[in-house]
Amino acid sequence: MPTTSHRDFAGYRGKPPHARWPNGARVAVSLVVNFEEGSEFSVNDGDAGNEAIYEVVHKLDGPDSCIDSHFEYGTRAAWWRIMDLFDGYGVKATVSSCGHAVERSPELARDAIARGHEVSAHGWRWQSHADMDKATEREVIAKTVAAIARVTGQRPVGWHTRSATSPNTRRLLVEDGGFLYDSDAYNDDLPYYREILGKQHLVLPYAFDTNDMQYYNASRFSGADFADYVIDAFEWLKREGETAPKMMSIGLHLRMIGRPGRIGALDRILAHIAKSGAAWIAPRAAIARHWREVVPAGV
Repeated sequence: MPTTSHRDFAGYRGKPPHARWPNGARVAVSLVVNFEEGSEFSVNDGDAGNEAIYEVVHKLDGPDSCIDSHFEYGTRAAWWRIMDLFDGYGVKATVSSCGHAVERSPELARDAIARGHEVSAHGWRWQSHADMDKATEREVIAKTVAAIARVTGQRPVGWHTRSATSPNTRRLLVEDGGFLYDSDAYNDDLPYYREILGKQHLVLPYAFDTNDMQYYNASRFSGADFADYVIDAFEWLKREGETAPKMMSIGLHLRMIGRPGRIGALDRILAHIAKSGAAWIAPRAAIARHWREVVPAGV
């Protein structure tokens, strides 16, 4: 039966382009801090329901100050802990930010810029775009960009949707014209291009496995478990990177990794990667610009 699916199961067919990362790095490491606190749904904020995904599950149909408080920890305490740790290692990250979160805690977005991090776009609210109609999604993208630009003085050039996109998301990002890349894919260890609206659009795949949301998915998942897993992933990519350099995404959330019992895992990860001498730790915008220069579309 004929199919109209545009899924790509082949990728680079085992022959990826050589990334030529700076200083001969074998792995480009992208640290992504998801800044969502304040954009989650909350009855206390006037929404019809509460955010349902968190470690503590006691679903209430009415106001839930308990889960609200869990999210508030991210901006009150965890932000500063994580950012100070990054400063200690001299590394720069991508702060993937919901527009409404930036609007509610503008000092954090400005702090990210002041420390040299990238602030990218993560939607207006912390929500999937799967069921959005085209007009609504176009408005959401524009509203998110405007809020981040207004608060930080810099227009975001990267986009990542929470979970599922709509069929129109990538086309709308290209239509907008101001995005250097999106991260709405999980299907490779390297960037790649997609032709959208006659333009070569760059995709920087993200990852859920090297992501601290595993603390939510597995209640017994410890800081040591996370550090071991991420370090194992890095070591394997470093091994492959001797001949075919790769990219690695490490997904972080303020309210997750920023807890005192977990921040040590991030410390271990950063120490290991820094000591390896084989990594280029960079914001996604820098990785995207490098890729466009070294591996232009069509080559």
